[in-house]
Amino acid sequence: MGRTRGWWRRKSTPAKVETYTRWSFHFFGVTEVLAIGLPAVGTLGPGLGGALLGLVAVHAVACMVTASRALDWTRGRRPQPVRLLWTLTVVTAVIAVTAVGIAQHGPKGDGVDTTADGVFGVVLVVAAGVISLGVRDRWRVYAIVGGFAIGAGAVSFPLGTPGPATLLTMLGVLLGAGFLAFTAIFSVWLLNAVYELDEARETRARLAVAEERLRFGRDLHDVMGRNLAVVALKSELAVQLARRGRPEAVDQMIEVQRIAQESQREVRDVVRGYRGADLGVELAGAQGVLSAAGIRCEVSGEAGGLEAGVQSVLGWVVREATTNVLRHGDAVRCGIALQTGEGCVVLTVENDGASAPAGGGGSGLAGLRERLSAVGGTLEAGRVGAGLFRVTAEVPLSVEEVMA
Repeated sequence: MGRTRGWWRRKSTPAKVETYTRWSFHFFGVTEVLAIGLPAVGTLGPGLGGALLGLVAVHAVACMVTASRALDWTRGRRPQPVRLLWTLTVVTAVIAVTAVGIAQHGPKGDGVDTTADGVFGVVLVVAAGVISLGVRDRWRVYAIVGGFAIGAGAVSFPLGTPGPATLLTMLGVLLGAGFLAFTAIFSVWLLNAVYELDEARETRARLAVAEERLRFGRDLHDVMGRNLAVVALKSELAVQLARRGRPEAVDQMIEVQRIAQESQREVRDVVRGYRGADLGVELAGAQGVLSAAGIRCEVSGEAGGLEAGVQSVLGWVVREATTNVLRHGDAVRCGIALQTGEGCVVLTVENDGASAPAGGGGSGLAGLRERLSAVGGTLEAGRVGAGLFRVTAEVPLSVEEVMA
């Protein structure tokens, strides 16, 4: 049972909906065998009833296989199962004719007509619903439902069924087949909608990550663009002065060296998240990015009053944890909590889309552990329950900004 629950939890939401839809149609086949196949044995005896049970079982299997292939076709994984659709139609016609023949010319007894009529109607209705999965045009679905209703009358009346009974049979098949056909069309529409929503959500997540990268690129450009322009101008001036034998060339190159060192420090600040990092801004940004990706995000706690070094370290944790939530798992909710205790600050990021390694592996989390360890902090990450993944960072209230 535990393996089954784990297998189900590992599926994405669209995969769960597809599995539910697929097995719903498979259940129609099981229902055929249980509702009309097995009772036929008790009513008609082991000989004729067993033969009819075998035909119903064949029809149920054909419906299951056709439904499965039709769903694969609607998802673009297989070609349209035309041969299976025609095969199911032929098998249905054979069983329907057999059922009417048993009702009109078979053994007499209580329940024989009821059993035969039940087999006749159920196989036609279920087949119409399953075949509707294998077509796209709604007018073809209407034609399938109407064709099965007309076919029910075309089979029943020539084999001796009275006219009023034939009309009632046609009406019953029309209504039943129409209902199952509508169910099939709605199921396919819902399945496709779920997949499209999931794709849109992934697209939003990728856009959110791309926006963060663009922001990083803009920050890096702001740092390097101006400084490199100054370095180029001063280097060119130093070359000209050196050619003229002027001692000021040394001063210009010293200035170039200073700007290069300053640029190196600023780039490290950008990469490490220390360039004026504000934890409150990072928390608000994480909430906005996750919300844009369709993930409900709740933030609790105040970042005000914390030292700049503490905010910088925890700001980086928020960024990395937010990126992991977007890129991994299938989260619906994410909670970020900030608590200040005695001598330390604790940041907790928890989401319900646990697909990361149980031990909290990954280069991003490993890098965070190194950064927090450098300032006397700790980081714990891992599963904490059914489908929950939690990242907990603890940092002293006073830290020194450590440069890589």
